[in-house]
Amino acid sequence: MDKGRRRLIFSAIYWIVGLILIFSLPNLWIHMQTREISYARFKQMLREGRVLEIRMDKEEIRGILYTGRAGGLQRLQTKLQELEQEKIIDNAPLGKEKQLSLQELFARLRKLTEQKGDLVLFLTLRVDDSKLVEELDAKGVDYSGVQKGILDQLFWGTILPILFWVGLWFLLIRGMGKPGAGLLSFGKSKAKVAMEKDTGVRFDDVAGCDESKEELKEVVEFLKEPKKFEELGAKIPKGVLLLGPPGTGKTLLARALAGEAEVPFYSISGSEFIEMFVGVGAARVRDLFNQAKENTPCIIFVDEIDAIGKFRGGGMMGGGHEEREQTLNQLLVEMDGFEPNLGVILLAATNRPEILDPALLRPGRFDRQVILDAPDMKGREAILRVHSRGKPLAPDLDLKAIALRTPGFSGADLANIMNEAALLAARHGSKQITQAYVEEAVEKVFAGPERKSRRLGEKERKRVAYHEAGHALVAFHCPNALPVAKISIIPRGKAALGYTLQLPEEERYLVTRSELLDKICVSLGGRAAEKIIMGEVSSGAQNDLEMATEIARSMICRFGMNEKIGPVALFRETSPFMRVSGIPQTTEPLSPELASEVDKQVRQLLSEQSARAHEIIEEHLDSLEKVVERLLVEEIMSKDEFSKIAGEIEEKD
Repeated sequence: MDKGRRRLIFSAIYWIVGLILIFSLPNLWIHMQTREISYARFKQMLREGRVLEIRMDKEEIRGILYTGRAGGLQRLQTKLQELEQEKIIDNAPLGKEKQLSLQELFARLRKLTEQKGDLVLFLTLRVDDSKLVEELDAKGVDYSGVQKGILDQLFWGTILPILFWVGLWFLLIRGMGKPGAGLLSFGKSKAKVAMEKDTGVRFDDVAGCDESKEELKEVVEFLKEPKKFEELGAKIPKGVLLLGPPGTGKTLLARALAGEAEVPFYSISGSEFIEMFVGVGAARVRDLFNQAKENTPCIIFVDEIDAIGKFRGGGMMGGGHEEREQTLNQLLVEMDGFEPNLGVILLAATNRPEILDPALLRPGRFDRQVILDAPDMKGREAILRVHSRGKPLAPDLDLKAIALRTPGFSGADLANIMNEAALLAARHGSKQITQAYVEEAVEKVFAGPERKSRRLGEKERKRVAYHEAGHALVAFHCPNALPVAKISIIPRGKAALGYTLQLPEEERYLVTRSELLDKICVSLGGRAAEKIIMGEVSSGAQNDLEMATEIARSMICRFGMNEKIGPVALFRETSPFMRVSGIPQTTEPLSPELASEVDKQVRQLLSEQSARAHEIIEEHLDSLEKVVERLLVEEIMSKDEFSKIAGEIEEKD
């Protein structure tokens, strides 16, 4: 827009605002000074002789009202008579000077009398009252009718509405010319464009997924040196799909790719394509790829692509959402349709690959699938080092030991651990993050924050101590169980009244039958200790029973570890990344006889391991009592302390 046109628009706006102020300020002043009263109140004041002057129109009555005492009213009337006789008010009696407005008369009365606080302007809505004029004449009140001026009626009734709609239409038309704005901009893409300087993240800032980084580095290398690949007849993948559980760094890796690639990077969420209007999603896909084609080579990143990529058609998981299917169809065409997209690479992320449409996953669209799983021990150590940058670490802090204590933790969990450790150090006034603070942060992320305010009764506290000591003691005497790292009877999180922490000594990827049996036995050890010592079990073993039952059912139905059922997989998980605890999905319906046999074998296996846990507890009651005695005093027991107590009594035996 040139300067002359902009100046003309500003001048027009100033004139419009000035006209509105000219016509509005007087009415605003009148509104602020006027007191609204009921018609009954007005009639009462009229009968008392307190109404001095009124102006009437078809809808309302305005006037001057005296609200002070009766004696003051008499003095006011005397003063007004004197003023009229002396012709001080512009040589005209009060009420006879029609060229003066009601507000001007009111201002003069206040100026020439001492009753400033007792004179008010009033307003009341007019009702059908045929005797009003007679009562006004009887009280000697000056009254007259008022008709709004033609200019006033023209401005408020015609000019102002026209100016409003013209201004609104001007703003809408002006907004349509801007990308992503205006009335007709629903079909515009909401993607954010980022260059390498915008993200602040590089591949060096991403740890624990070296193979995945290598896959994406190849994409960056192709964008920077395409001839190296074209000479060998190689074609860069049109689409790269990042798969993995939540928190494993899919979005972070995409940000690192944007920071490394010296090309435009369009970032958008899958949910941003869908709106309440039909066809908007497909229009936004077209607009996004049109923008990308104008700036090739470039990368488009769609986060949570499962929002629009669910497989089409009916069914429980696919649904029949027509708008989403149109959006997906347009995305499929843009990725690999009749017109090739040269130089546009689509990068997407999801943690639900099982619900994506098969047409989206075929070669030619998402040619490459990069899996980001939970990091191993070396990966966890590298992630901890990345998130410890800029933090004052104590010299004796062993991140390798922390990595060993956190199997199964995702990158987001590890980042949270280092942040919680820094918060704990600051809370205690420490200038460094020590090993104790990091270990406390691990427990906080793993089991929840300590709830020392939850006071348990002495009997419940004793039961919790026996329960946790039972877990630890059974784990100590099961040869294939994970070693005990810590025992605590301090309540944590929402429901945990205590916990026994077991950690592996090395990274494990496979589990044997004997290890699973020991795990079931350890899970039932707390319940066995309660039964033996307290005489009955409590509801505190609920989670233990759920875990033991799930392991037993998986051994029989998924791992083929039962001689009666045989080597057959009866169930499978619904998703490799989203496992529903205790609710496996059947591959095919089971016969009533087979289902009954499965239940029988599950109960038998649990009963055998429960009896085994009872035997271990009964054989080592001295160790159990010693551990409980220490727990009731200290509330927390370390690995070395527990091993010393259990080992000493074992040697005596």
